[in-house]
Amino acid sequence: MFNLNDLLVSVQVVDHGGFAAAGRALRLPKSTLSKRLSELERKIGVRLIQRTSRSFAVTEIGRDLYRHAAAMLIEAEAAEHVIKGRLAEPSGTVRITASLPIAQLRLAALLPRLAASYPKMRITLDVSDRFVDIVQEGFDIAIRNHFSPLPDNDLVQRRIDDDPTWLVASPDYIREKGVCSRPEEASELDGLMASPSESVWTLRNGDGAVAKITPMPRYVANETISLLEAAKAGLGVTCLPSSFCAQLIASGALVRILPEWTGGGVTTTLLMPHRRGQLPSVRMVADYLIAELSRPRQDA
Repeated sequence: MFNLNDLLVSVQVVDHGGFAAAGRALRLPKSTLSKRLSELERKIGVRLIQRTSRSFAVTEIGRDLYRHAAAMLIEAEAAEHVIKGRLAEPSGTVRITASLPIAQLRLAALLPRLAASYPKMRITLDVSDRFVDIVQEGFDIAIRNHFSPLPDNDLVQRRIDDDPTWLVASPDYIREKGVCSRPEEASELDGLMASPSESVWTLRNGDGAVAKITPMPRYVANETISLLEAAKAGLGVTCLPSSFCAQLIASGALVRILPEWTGGGVTTTLLMPHRRGQLPSVRMVADYLIAELSRPRQDA
């Protein structure tokens, strides 16, 4: 492959009609330009410019090479302008992946406002509850809810929020089963579980006490909104992040059981593929989402 600097030299020499003028434009000695052009001719095996102390003429092959090399330089300059433009103002496409609850309850309202503020930027949101390999699948940002710490890998991890989980049920269910005042009384309740393997809820209170309860599994769903609806329907008790049920508790649609106890917590983390080389659009979107998602919800 050609040395691109040699192609640049050849274009400049032709454009300026000689080595001296091209040298002044490039701020290089004309002897250096002559040497680079000779090296290019040696690699190609043909003469590109016939030159003597009195004449300067571009050969036919030299004209063909010039036409393509000049076009290459124009494209390179255009690429430089594109990069500079993107560095000056957020633009281009930012690809985000998030789970269904986050997308529905938080991002659905936030992202349109952001997109409207930056017309040169396009946001693509992929909603999926599966594990997404953001590097392999080409995402710029992922927002994940998780109970346990995420693996320590090459991804940038920026914690957004820690959301405690509460035991909740419908008022009708509470009237039927009665109110629990101690954790040991909750083991007789019907459990709305997040997975078939889930059988125990570990509770903690403000004094650091730990209690384990084993409800009777009644219903299983591995999706938060489904568990929420099952609890509202009076099927039993479930353990949900406070942000998903606080408004319903305030309105009376749900009742919090054992309010002095929490069932652990859900951490929301924003991830990005790498620490360096991020475009301003990705950094700006990440900072915006962290700031907005960290705010207490007005309906919470």
